[in-house]
Amino acid sequence: MKPISILNILKALTISLLLLTVAYFLFQLPYFQPLRLKLLGKKTVADRVEQFEEKVSANLYPSFQKVGAAYPPESDVVLLYVKSKKELSLYARDSARKYVLVKTYPVLAASGKPGPKLREGDYQVPEGIYGIESLNPNSAYHLALRVNYPNADDRKHGREEGRDNLGSDIMIHGSKYSIGCLAMGDEAIEELFVLAAKSSYRKWKLIFSPVDFRLDEKPPPPRTPVSWLDERYRQISEAMQKLPIK
Repeated sequence: MKPISILNILKALTISLLLLTVAYFLFQLPYFQPLRLKLLGKKTVADRVEQFEEKVSANLYPSFQKVGAAYPPESDVVLLYVKSKKELSLYARDSARKYVLVKTYPVLAASGKPGPKLREGDYQVPEGIYGIESLNPNSAYHLALRVNYPNADDRKHGREEGRDNLGSDIMIHGSKYSIGCLAMGDEAIEELFVLAAKSSYRKWKLIFSPVDFRLDEKPPPPRTPVSWLDERYRQISEAMQKLPIK
C-alpha cells in the first residue's frame, strides 16, 4: 500500500476548506433563504432584537446622545432617502421637540431612475411619503423594514390612469444587492431594525425624494412623465423643509 504523504494530506485539507468556504458563502445568498429557514428555523422580531441589541445600542446611543435625542425614540422618527445622493438619513426629535440629524447611512444599492414607481417590474424605488408596514426578521437579505407602498395616493392615481398592478414588496434591507428596494448592508439594517422594534415604528415617516429640495435642487426628468408629479414633489419638498441638513 502506497504511504500517504504529509503534502497530500495538506492538499486535501486545503481543498476541503476551500469547498466549505464556497459552500458557506453560497448558502448566504438570498436564493437559499427557504433552505436556511428549513434547516435553522425562523426567527422572531424579539429573537433578532436580543441577537443584535447590545451591538446596536453601543453604536447608536452615542449618536442620539450627541444631538440631545432620547434613545430609543418613542416615535417621531423620519427616514429621508435622497436618490441623487444614495443616502438614507435618520432623524429624531430632541428635548426641544425639534428634528435633529442622528445619522446618515450610505445606500449600497437601489435600482431604477428618477421618477416614481408606477407598476410591477419597473424596478423603480418609489418617490413620496410613506411609512413602515412591518418588520421582517427572516428576510432573504438579512433583515428588512417593509415600506407601505403603494399608499392611498399611489392607489388613487393608479385607478385614475388604469394601472392595476402597482407593484409591492418595497423593502429597506440588508445585503449590498437590490432591485427596486434599498440595500443598506447588514450592519446598517441591524441598527434600523432594532431601533424600529424598540420604538413605535408604525408612526415613523419615510420620505423618498429624487433630490434634496432643501438645497433648491431640481429633479431630472422622470422616466415616465405623469400629470400629478409636480404636486407629489411639492409634498415631498414641504416635508423635507422641517429637517435640518446637518
